[in-house]
Amino acid sequence: MDDTIDNLKMKKDEFQEKANELKEKRNNLHLKSKRLADDRDSLNSAIRSMRNSISQHKKDRDDLNERVQHAKEQRNKFNMSLGETKRKIRELERAQSAASGTNLNELRKQLRTLENEQMTKPMSLRKEKKVIELISGLYAEIKKQEDMLNKDPKLKKAIEEEKSIKQKAEKLHDTVEKLAMRAQEEHDAMISLIRQLDNSVRRVHETQDRIVNTKIQADEVHKEFISHVDKIHELERELSTAHDVKRKNKKTVEVATAHREANEIFEKFKRGEKLSTEDLMALQKAGLI
Repeated sequence: MDDTIDNLKMKKDEFQEKANELKEKRNNLHLKSKRLADDRDSLNSAIRSMRNSISQHKKDRDDLNERVQHAKEQRNKFNMSLGETKRKIRELERAQSAASGTNLNELRKQLRTLENEQMTKPMSLRKEKKVIELISGLYAEIKKQEDMLNKDPKLKKAIEEEKSIKQKAEKLHDTVEKLAMRAQEEHDAMISLIRQLDNSVRRVHETQDRIVNTKIQADEVHKEFISHVDKIHELERELSTAHDVKRKNKKTVEVATAHREANEIFEKFKRGEKLSTEDLMALQKAGLI
């Protein structure tokens, strides 16, 4: 019986040790699952923030592109007006040239040709001197004709108008470039965030898969833990039964021993032998006196 009880205790201790290991493993898996869930929730929060930022960058980019388009339209109108003003100036210059008998555009063309020859073609000193004199003469004639043209109020007004329109067109061109640059910056920021968003979404899916797998592992370990706990309870019931049987057997042995001892003392009593107080108590306990 003692061997049976010892074996049951040993088995119970083994199952208890394994159950404790399974419980710790299950709890660690639950903790891992919770941490993964916290990571997933943190990623989802960042994803919501990124989506809001992406929407804002897209809105800002689209607004800037609308402003770019509007500025381009305004610039194009000024460029068209500038072209018309330049044509008007050329017409006034041609009219002045016709009146003076001098073609200013032809003089300018001759000047450019001579300057190009002086810079690119090899020539003797005498010829170069002659070319320089011609260039100086053309400069003087062109200056004279330009001074005469500048005295024309219509031409002067047209030139001032050309300058004003050109300044406005250039200012609008700068505005277009700056707005376009800002729109591109917003677009680049949006694209960068979209890439980050895709990466974060992928990480969320990976983390969710890990959560599911971890929970499945935890459930399997929990089932194994419960199986060991049930076995421990079964062994405890077997141990309890074994202890009860042991106590009953011990009591039966004790009772039989007490009766045997009492009968021996009773025989002494019948023979008239002197009995001790313990002997009398044993006879009384056995119900023999």
